[in-house]
Amino acid sequence: MVSRVRVWLNRTYAENVFFMDQLRRNPSDRAVEIHATHGDADSPVLAAADTAELEPEGLSPAGYVEFALDQCARRSIDVFVPRLHQSAVVAHRAEFEAIGTALLAPPPEAVAVFHDKVIAYEAVQAIGVPVPPWWRVRTAAELVAAVEALEADGHKACFKPASGAGGVGFRVITRSPFSMAQLGGFPSPYVPLDLVVGALERAAEPVDWLVMPRLAEPEVSVDCLTGPDNRIRLAVGRTKNGRRRGFTLHEQWLDPARRIAEGFGLHYLSNIQFRMFGDQPVLMDVNTRPAGGLHQLSLCGVNAPWAAVQLALGEDPGEMAPPFLGQDYSVVSGPRPLRPVTLPQQQRVEEPEPMRPPVQAAPVEQPLDATAQALRL
Repeated sequence: MVSRVRVWLNRTYAENVFFMDQLRRNPSDRAVEIHATHGDADSPVLAAADTAELEPEGLSPAGYVEFALDQCARRSIDVFVPRLHQSAVVAHRAEFEAIGTALLAPPPEAVAVFHDKVIAYEAVQAIGVPVPPWWRVRTAAELVAAVEALEADGHKACFKPASGAGGVGFRVITRSPFSMAQLGGFPSPYVPLDLVVGALERAAEPVDWLVMPRLAEPEVSVDCLTGPDNRIRLAVGRTKNGRRRGFTLHEQWLDPARRIAEGFGLHYLSNIQFRMFGDQPVLMDVNTRPAGGLHQLSLCGVNAPWAAVQLALGEDPGEMAPPFLGQDYSVVSGPRPLRPVTLPQQQRVEEPEPMRPPVQAAPVEQPLDATAQALRL
């Protein structure tokens, strides 16, 4: 009898409820039990898991590794998918293997290259993958010089942290003064240059930003599955152009993604993003983890999360290709159940009997008190 597979996802994105769904609906019909931890008691991944715990706050990277080793030993975790403190965790791969846990993450050398976007751009340029022009800035004067250089060549300047993920801190520079236009409609990524310069001049510490031209759509995220032998098993591009999403197997996107994934040993699941600079695709970012939108490959008949778990367990799925490319689509948000919480009596309201039974959250080991948080998509 084939044993169940126990998988742990630590402090991951809300979208990974779909990653968990795909593990359970695996084509091998293998029993999967999912453990999840998070710092937010109302994270949907906690409700979607079979067992769940809150993570301790304030741990150093070394302290978090000790916490993770303890979780894996106590929970008999077969495969650990680390997002939080990934760099520290993968540096201790041998210790996890010694207790029977495989890490679904690249080796520490690969994680280190792509933690810093400047190091990443320099590294991929060396293997012939095009990147946009960029400047690393730490002061207001360096920012102004970079913006002026870009504008002189007819580009709009933008900046983002040299390390980070998920588009956090991304802004587009404008010369327009702050006005009522910025206060109407929805918040915008555009920020006036003079306000940014003023904030930098008042800042207690220097920033570490990457300044580059605003790249054009389409944006193409290539989801890669790479074996520990540095050989690609799967590469599919997800396209984004405004609201419209789709899929591509065009080599102008897949070839550079393969070169990066195989050349730097991005084992298991990675996500490599490109945009257009003029008429040329250039690298935008590399994520050494599963993308939040990875589950969208199910529209192409592909279950990438399960194939990655198979690889981590030493069960090579072989080279994979989508049996078809799904139709274009759009992403919309939807409800997911949260863990039950106990509200103070004064917050309770009497509600009429529902027409249909409410959706029940997955069972968890102990209730946690917190306020609700919307599912991010």
